[in-house]
Amino acid sequence: MWEYSDKVREHFFNPRNSGPLEEANGIGDVGSIQCGDALRLMLKVEPETEIILDAHFQTFGCGSAIASSSALTEMVKGMTLDQALEVSNQNIADYLDGLPPEKMHCSVMGREALQAAIANYRGEEWSDDHEEGALICKCFAIDAVMIEDVVKANDLHTVEEVTFYTKAGGGCAACHEGIEEILAKVKADRAGPGEVSPPPACPATPEAPKPPSTKLTLVQKIKKIEEVLESVRPMLQRDHGDVELADVQGKKIYVHLKGACSGCMMEAATLGGIQQKMIETLGELVQVLPSSHMPVEA
Repeated sequence: MWEYSDKVREHFFNPRNSGPLEEANGIGDVGSIQCGDALRLMLKVEPETEIILDAHFQTFGCGSAIASSSALTEMVKGMTLDQALEVSNQNIADYLDGLPPEKMHCSVMGREALQAAIANYRGEEWSDDHEEGALICKCFAIDAVMIEDVVKANDLHTVEEVTFYTKAGGGCAACHEGIEEILAKVKADRAGPGEVSPPPACPATPEAPKPPSTKLTLVQKIKKIEEVLESVRPMLQRDHGDVELADVQGKKIYVHLKGACSGCMMEAATLGGIQQKMIETLGELVQVLPSSHMPVEA
């Protein structure tokens, strides 16, 4: 399980500035409920000075998303809009005394919501509709521009880190090659022509995920996998779908999607959501794949 700082817990159990802001004149919406995370940030800005007088949020997401949103609203109150635009996702994480690596995408979502709300106030168009970059991760609708920006801003070096910060690559894993190409491009840009790429600096990111204190046996692992599937099954059954465990092969978990879930256009998002719960429960990176992807025995 993740280790949360006292400040994250405090903002989760006692979120500040949660709920609608009646006199908001800048609103930013990012994420989507279908992908498991959505955030609305509302700002009340004084027109004469462009100082943020108040900030509220509404979010659909995990405890880290609530804590990050709560922290962000506290951070930006009293700032000018230009000062607020300088707030990075790492600033949000630092304010909370750190976030688990697997939850850094919550801080990135906060930064994006802030940019969107300021653009909304200024009458500008803030776009995340992939007009500037190719769609890389279809499971979570993450484009190349966003991945490259986050890689540069947070000095990321691995696909795993990109997944932690953006969720890209956390679904079917078909985009891992595309993410690696972006990482290679950024690395080459950093090195410059004719220069040797320096070794990775001391990571600005938190430490790599910690394995469970006691490694699970295969039986224990399957039991936890079944528990996760049981937890999501009622939600799927309400939509006339279902899911069953098909097989576990190393870090790959194969499932049968049944009923309305089979062939559904939201299949990738469903698998991505299940995979996120699996990662959180097992404390390791795993892939959840449809049983149709199981290797065929000779």
